[in-house]
Amino acid sequence: MIPYYDLKAVKFGGSSLSCAEQIIKSAGIVKSERSRRFVVPSAPGKRFDGDDKVTDLLIKSFRTAQSGGDISEVFGRICDRFNEIVAGLGISLDLSKELSEIKKNIAGGATLDYAASRGEYLNGLVLSSYLGFNFVDPKELIIFDDNGVFDANETQVRLSAKLLTLENAVVPGFYGSTVNGEIKVFSRGGSDITGAIVARAVGADIYENWTDVSGFLMCDPRIVQDPRPIKTITYRELRELSYMGATVLHEDAVFPVKLAGIPINIRNTNIPTDPGTMIVPTAKDFTSRDIITGIAGKKHLAVIRIEKDRMNQEIGFGAKVLQVFCERGLSFEHLPSGIDTMCVVIAESEIDGKERDVLTAITKAVAPDSIELEKGLSLIAVVGRGMINAPGTASRIFSAIAKENVNIRMIDQGSSELNIIIGVDQEEFETTIKAIYKEFCA
Repeated sequence: MIPYYDLKAVKFGGSSLSCAEQIIKSAGIVKSERSRRFVVPSAPGKRFDGDDKVTDLLIKSFRTAQSGGDISEVFGRICDRFNEIVAGLGISLDLSKELSEIKKNIAGGATLDYAASRGEYLNGLVLSSYLGFNFVDPKELIIFDDNGVFDANETQVRLSAKLLTLENAVVPGFYGSTVNGEIKVFSRGGSDITGAIVARAVGADIYENWTDVSGFLMCDPRIVQDPRPIKTITYRELRELSYMGATVLHEDAVFPVKLAGIPINIRNTNIPTDPGTMIVPTAKDFTSRDIITGIAGKKHLAVIRIEKDRMNQEIGFGAKVLQVFCERGLSFEHLPSGIDTMCVVIAESEIDGKERDVLTAITKAVAPDSIELEKGLSLIAVVGRGMINAPGTASRIFSAIAKENVNIRMIDQGSSELNIIIGVDQEEFETTIKAIYKEFCA
């Protein structure tokens, strides 16, 4: 049984608001509990395979306008989509003025962020009209600084002051504005972040994130058939799994609610009775017999191996290596190291075309005894708060992998003992995940 909460902030993803039928379903969820007072909508997503997301159509309109083309055809599809939704809901809402203004602005040179944000804006108008809730435009309430960095403190002050005066509200996701009033968006999937920001601003007891899956699964269902669901996961475990590829929730959505100690509940709009996954600050009140919580991984990685005798005695060695990456705007994934070795794991897409430059710069900076770059690596993270109290967990992982004749290329374990990261050849990625899952979960 799902416990009752006095105040909920709820976010609905694009699949939950893709058409009138889905909006009616989502609105029914909101109306089923008076505690669901603050709602964050995404733009309409795909209705079926091969369909277009409204945000993609808006971006296409922008690209067409930028190249000097006529946006009438593609923007007409956006208009048709929203008019169809309004008609299906049976509400007396006329969006013609807003649609005309948006089309004019995009054709007239509006920014990409402005264009990309309009799906959420329009869907917010639709949902607020259908629910009978107040519409609150996040422009001038969700603030980014002059460098495009989200300003959490200023946003908290402005958004809280506005929302706490209202009984209910629909706040479109994904966007805010700079201090100068220019529309600015989060990265794709950023409505998750808006939902968390709203939850914090109103002091919600829980943040419900409604999507098209019943929470997190222990690993990718495209690799393991029918993996077990995760009932409870901590913020730290979620962060580890999201970073390594689990994509149910935008990884940055954790931070606003984590600051406020607000749990997140991932729910399925199409199966609203399913309890989904609870994401909590600490699992002390939640018992579990599972040693591991989840398995996730990344492919298409490269590793730069640097060797030098007495490297550990050379002050600033690591800093000099990382400075090479910093100067080139390259971000790394992991830094496993030994006494005389240091490895830098980086996405192949980051270093493609820059290999020679990076290796030459590192050689000049630290004069290694040897340096080499190898591509085709994958990393797999085994994450679980239960590992710290389960002796022999690492041995079980390595034995399970060895039984499949997979060669482990790299091992990295954090000091918190929350995760173990294994590097294997890309061709062994799926085999490794299946072996670990079978050992602990089958």
